[in-house]
Amino acid sequence: MLTLYGVPGWGSAISEVMLTMAEIPYHFVDVNGFDNPGPQHDVLEQINPLCQVPTLRLDDGSVMTESAAIALMILDTHPHLAPPIGTSQRALFQRLLVWLVANVYPTFTYADYPERFASDAPEQLKNSCIAYRKTLYQWLDQQLVGPYALGDNVTLLDAYIVVIRTWGPRPAWFTENTPRLSAIADHIAQREELQTVLRSNDLLTAQNAN
Repeated sequence: MLTLYGVPGWGSAISEVMLTMAEIPYHFVDVNGFDNPGPQHDVLEQINPLCQVPTLRLDDGSVMTESAAIALMILDTHPHLAPPIGTSQRALFQRLLVWLVANVYPTFTYADYPERFASDAPEQLKNSCIAYRKTLYQWLDQQLVGPYALGDNVTLLDAYIVVIRTWGPRPAWFTENTPRLSAIADHIAQREELQTVLRSNDLLTAQNAN
């Protein structure tokens, strides 16, 4: 069985939702506190020297990291969780999958730990990243279709939507400023097969807060 190292509600939640969508069993190991010196950091570092979540240990003992890479691995055996190859929707799926991790993720890296990157102006860096992230989400809102991210069929991209809506700048902001993204997240959160994983990551709380 796969072993996923992560923290409830963090980026690992996206991989949990994706694995659940694909009905792939996994064992979850909570490494809350890994981002500071301590036993959880030591546990994760032994598996992934970069000490990041998600970290996925595969059945053969090898390690897979990066949520987009995990998505592509899942699609190897569950191709129905992305639009058909050769379609314009497939191209959009690929674009947005990489866009999310290349553009949105760094704003959290720098805003959550600004003192590591701008010790002379951490608050300025934090505020700038948060403001920029909002513009990214507003652009993303215009790319989404509904009722799921790319139309009538759920894809692995929807795992990102339902999770990121709970992150900063929080659900109320998404409802007001990115209504399409917010509505899609609500729609995904209603899927019966996702209730357990969404609840364990406190992702249903966001839906109720809207």
